[in-house]
Amino acid sequence: MMRNNRIVRVTAAASAAILVAFAVAGCAPVPQEDNKLKLALIPVLDVIPVFIAQQNGYFAEQGILVETVPVKSPQERDVLVQTGQVDGVLTDLQSTGLLNKERARLKAVYTARRPFPDAPMFRILAGPKSGISAPSGVRGVPIGVSSNTIIEYLVDRMLTAEGLQPEEIKKIDVGAIPVRYEQMMNGNILAAGLPDPLASGALSGGAQLVVDDSRYPALSQSVLAFTGETLESKPNTVRKFLAAWEKAVNELNANPEEYRGVLIEQGRVPASIQDSYRMPPFPAQGVPTETEVSDVLAWLKEKGLISRDIPFTEMVDGTFLPK
Repeated sequence: MMRNNRIVRVTAAASAAILVAFAVAGCAPVPQEDNKLKLALIPVLDVIPVFIAQQNGYFAEQGILVETVPVKSPQERDVLVQTGQVDGVLTDLQSTGLLNKERARLKAVYTARRPFPDAPMFRILAGPKSGISAPSGVRGVPIGVSSNTIIEYLVDRMLTAEGLQPEEIKKIDVGAIPVRYEQMMNGNILAAGLPDPLASGALSGGAQLVVDDSRYPALSQSVLAFTGETLESKPNTVRKFLAAWEKAVNELNANPEEYRGVLIEQGRVPASIQDSYRMPPFPAQGVPTETEVSDVLAWLKEKGLISRDIPFTEMVDGTFLPK
């Protein structure tokens, strides 16, 4: 018993000596990094790897805890960033630029999705009875968009690339995606910009393809982005999150049919195409290029949505990619 008591006393003394040594050196013990992340996610199929990583225990393998906060719109998501209620988001470069218009607030650290030849992310469609089936057919025709978003950006850039002049591109703001879909399918508007898989559902219902972003893959992507505070205070936790995300992406790309249930539930696949719609491929690790970011920022400036020159390094940080 005496020997055990001596061991306790020596151990306590040693601990005290260590603390004194830190104090003498002008240092403090390094606090353990917070292993929790809170992410705001809108209901799009781009977020599916998060749910696969949770389901398969990839976050647990990395020793991190990930809380998902479902949001109904990009506006709701961005408010959570502005008020410091979340660490990160799945978003796009347009929203990232808007959030950074006054100061550096959010950085993209991983490209979540890009269009592939047989798997576009966004399409410009014309209604079933519009008689429009080519880009030239929407010249001067109001196209339903969500203003100041990636949808409007793509409508502007894709139609310009297809030969329309900027003044020939007309748009009408229909912010809610399901409402925009219904308005086009019912003939209340002749054309609309829509994301997949809802756009595929529209095509199965008789809508006509005008153009999609598989022709212009450099224009379209979603990104995983984190606040500057999170990247500074929890860098290793972010790296572990991205390692788990990448493992989920590899699993999805190798076995897409095994996760059809997750695709239907989280990707909001319309009932009319649930039997035929396939999981899109997810890209290998990477971040947006300077050219891609510069074009988005130029568009935001053209529209008067930002005024300052935002450096690339305030928009993107590739140092968190898994090694």
